[in-house]
Amino acid sequence: MPQPKKPAPPAPDELVASLGVLRERLVSSITLTSDRLQEAVDDAVRRGRMTRKDAEELLSTLLTAGRAQTEALLAEVEGLVRRRPGSGGGASAFPIEDYNSLTAAQVNAKLGDLSAAELRKVRAAERKGKNRKSVLAAVERKLG
Repeated sequence: MPQPKKPAPPAPDELVASLGVLRERLVSSITLTSDRLQEAVDDAVRRGRMTRKDAEELLSTLLTAGRAQTEALLAEVEGLVRRRPGSGGGASAFPIEDYNSLTAAQVNAKLGDLSAAELRKVRAAERKGKNRKSVLAAVERKLG
């Protein structure tokens, strides 16, 4: 059976342009640790500027948005690394075969051999799809 043809690596100009876009996204973003965000909202609560419930909702929203942005940037970087000339790259297949037909227990059993990048792919697919708490928790434990 013939092997699927690997896509040609992008031209150096394309990589430079992609890296430029990625650099601009990094420059225009900010990085705060979850501990620092927690300190800031705790201080606002202590000073009476917001309620504990509002602070927890705000923190949750900020952390969710920050994680999504981080995952998007990581995916871009991983895509660039896979596509660079000489990397043998190309778009990689989803790390778990027949993923959508598996039960949560079956997916969890397959997580052990996956890389961090593959675990992030599984997490993103699970969040967009069935959103099973046991699968998401198992992925988070593996990413540690």
